[in-house]
This record gives sequence, C-alpha cells and structure tokens, in this order.
Amino acid sequence: MEKQKTSVFVRGREYTVLSSDPPEYLRRVASYADRKLKEISLTTRLLQAQADAMAAMNLADELMKAQSENQRLRRENRRLAEELTKLKAEKQ
Repeated sequence: MEKQKTSVFVRGREYTVLSSDPPEYLRRVASYADRKLKEISLTTRLLQAQADAMAAMNLADELMKAQSENQRLRRENRRLAEELTKLKAEKQ
C-alpha cells in the first residue's frame, strides 16, 4: 500500500503523518493520544513535559498489558486447538 500524508491534531497542534495506514485510523490514534494527554494534564499539576512523559508511560503500559493478554490468548487458543484435535482423533 502506498504511503500518504494525513493531518492529525494532538494538543491543538497539527501534525502531518506519512503512513500507509488509512487516514481514519491515524485520526483515531491521534485522538486517543490527545485524550490521554488531556487526562494526565487535568488530573495532575505537572509541567507539560512531565505530563507528556506520564502519558507516554501510561500508553506504553496499556500497550504492554495488551501484548501480554494477546500472548496469553494465543497460547490458550493453541491449547484449545490441540485439545480439539485430540478429541476428534479419539472420536474416530
């Protein structure tokens, strides 16, 4: 897929992103990041750079937890597939 430029807004500032992802997806990503940045700013009295660092840490935490859950579900899926294969073999 060819890369295209997409304008997104984070903290009221426009950024141009060059990506092969659909523009709608990139806007959703930027909107999510913007919400997370605002949440930290509204709930703390940190300087903007500190709030941005905390938001980045929170986003990294969400990502790592989602990756761990994804791995757990993949292992469970493999286990269940193996169990199903054994049950099918026993039935025959």
